[in-house]
Amino acid sequence: MRRRYSLAGILTAAAGLALLAWVVEYVGAAQVVADFRQVGWGIVAIVAIGGLRFLARAIAWRLCLDPPHRLRLADAFAAVVCGDTIGNVTPLGPLVGEPAKAAFVRGRVALGPAITALAIENVLYTLSAAAMIASGMVALLFLFELPAPIRDVGEIAIAATVLLFAVALWLLWRQPALISRTLAIVARPDRASRVQRHAARVRELEAQIYTFVSRHRAALPAIASAEIGFHALGVGEVFLTLWLLYGAPPALLTAFILETTNRLITVVFRFVPLRLGVDEAATALFTQVIGLGANIGVTLGIVRKARVLAWTIVGGILLTKEGLGREWGTERADADRQMTRKVQ
Repeated sequence: MRRRYSLAGILTAAAGLALLAWVVEYVGAAQVVADFRQVGWGIVAIVAIGGLRFLARAIAWRLCLDPPHRLRLADAFAAVVCGDTIGNVTPLGPLVGEPAKAAFVRGRVALGPAITALAIENVLYTLSAAAMIASGMVALLFLFELPAPIRDVGEIAIAATVLLFAVALWLLWRQPALISRTLAIVARPDRASRVQRHAARVRELEAQIYTFVSRHRAALPAIASAEIGFHALGVGEVFLTLWLLYGAPPALLTAFILETTNRLITVVFRFVPLRLGVDEAATALFTQVIGLGANIGVTLGIVRKARVLAWTIVGGILLTKEGLGREWGTERADADRQMTRKVQ
């Protein structure tokens, strides 16, 4: 199984590199290099904005934890960076990246509460990202003359967002045990007892998600602010990059639309490691449609790639350090358990 996923990752990465090379050749390598040089040392600020976005997700995750469980902001931040690193370099994306966050903090907080809080934060993030994508697509549809295929993509994104929110409201109202019941139904007879135990844990997780709002009303404004801040910083990154490229501040709406298209590209092509090629090609298509030119889209994609690679290196260092420091993590876990007993 691991060989299959490794082969898939290699093939998708190779295809992405080939697509990237073709796109750069199409718009002109000299033009792309000149544009990237125009960004210059501004790339440092762009990388810093990327760090602030990780910080926003880390804050939201911490706020989703049920007391008396606590997680240091530095630990949550490191876990988010490491999870993003793993998700970016593997074809499984969030399927491995998100659990990796909880695994990273296993020595700092109990695994069960960490996973529950992470699941809740991901639900809230998904809803916020969907709302942003839909609003960006609405602006794109009303303000620009679009080719039929892109118009169709925008309409599908809007319809999918409406459906997502409708499903979310129905789930909160009915609170069905969908996943746990499905596990019990599909279980083979020889594994029924084991699956039943897993189903019970999943059902508990579902109940925690459904009742989160009623249990954390006071924290909701702060969590919403963190999620909105994540997206606002993304718009700020695009705004700054365009400013550096043009030498003058662009329209804020343009930066907003381009960031929403970036969110859409991220969602659709999450299985491509580092979104090699597809990010640059798709962004170039959108920038060409709205009159900025394909080269601007390619440069935006490459600048994002530089930011992602910088934080991927940081994540790799943190993962290596964590792997070498398990004894320290065990000592901290013992101390945290003693502190939890005192609190209780």
